Amino acid sequence: MKRIFAIAAIAAAMVSCGDTTGYKETTPAEKLVMHLEMLVDADKIMYGHQDDLMYGHSWKIEDGAKEFVKSDVKDVCGAYPGVYGMDLGGIELGWEANLDKNDFDNMRASAVAHHERGGIVTFSWHPRNPLTGGDAWDVSSKEVVASILPGGEKHEYFMGWLSNAADFLGSIKTADGELVPVIWRPWHEHTGSWFWWGQDLCTTEQYKALWQMTYDYMEKERGLENLVWAYSPGAGGLTPELFAERYPGDGIVDMLGFDCYQYSTDEVYMADMKNALDVMAAFNQGRGKLMAVTETGYEGIPNPQWWTKVLYESVKDYPIAYVLTWRNACDAHMQHHYYAPFPGQVSADDFKAFASQKDIVMALF
Repeated sequence: MKRIFAIAAIAAAMVSCGDTTGYKETTPAEKLVMHLEMLVDADKIMYGHQDDLMYGHSWKIEDGAKEFVKSDVKDVCGAYPGVYGMDLGGIELGWEANLDKNDFDNMRASAVAHHERGGIVTFSWHPRNPLTGGDAWDVSSKEVVASILPGGEKHEYFMGWLSNAADFLGSIKTADGELVPVIWRPWHEHTGSWFWWGQDLCTTEQYKALWQMTYDYMEKERGLENLVWAYSPGAGGLTPELFAERYPGDGIVDMLGFDCYQYSTDEVYMADMKNALDVMAAFNQGRGKLMAVTETGYEGIPNPQWWTKVLYESVKDYPIAYVLTWRNACDAHMQHHYYAPFPGQVSADDFKAFASQKDIVMALF
């Protein structure tokens, strides 16, 4: 039988964990950090899935949806993922839907729905290139980050983008006005060079300044109290030096993570995961930050036992808060692009076994 950890009960209990002196009320972000720390202390790992409530392998929710109950993950194992990931790409330009054609109103409403059923929400951001006008993967210029820092030609323009992102993140509220906490993961996979903020596209100082500028605007100028800040390099070729090189600082990071995908054999993937987990854990010595596998997966999941024999074996001995697999594309031309099973998929039964492990946490029904 599936064991579902009582996330909502923990969250309720945390209300009493705030400052009782009356000087400072515990923020939504602080409550979420405490919540995740309690899970880690209980040797629990949450399972997450990107865009889980927006679409699946053969379906897509309609714009203006009133409820969010469909899920490939739930169809397979009977429960929603503990962590629900989405992306803000397109919010910077005021689009009505993001880069994956998810309506932003649906995203906001589904985030609230997931929070209210006991789950946790995380957002990444693939903003377009503010200097060239291209997408996040436009790496044709090494001057993009410099152009949006204070004094740069695109600084004011980009601050408008940050304003749009902050508007959205600050608008995720329940019907009674409760601000929903969010694991916020900007400027990710920076150790690669496929995004305009990547390793070879800006200097270490520029990257840190970009992170600091983003943090100062959202936390200090806008006063957002619901953001848990996650730092997540890519796992490819990850070394202790590379992990640490562009780390923004303990004062503005709440969670450490990394993104690691399987592209070849199980053995290579498991070795990559072990290396990245070991590097992250060593870096975290003395820091006490939360840790997570912020993106992972195996496109098409051809191995019928991938969940229990590969993924679970890779993460079970590490004190991570969650592991999130990528999305299940619904586009007709991308039917191969899925990272969680759906009914009838070859790894579906194994996923049920994975989700039933005593230390794997799904959301409440």
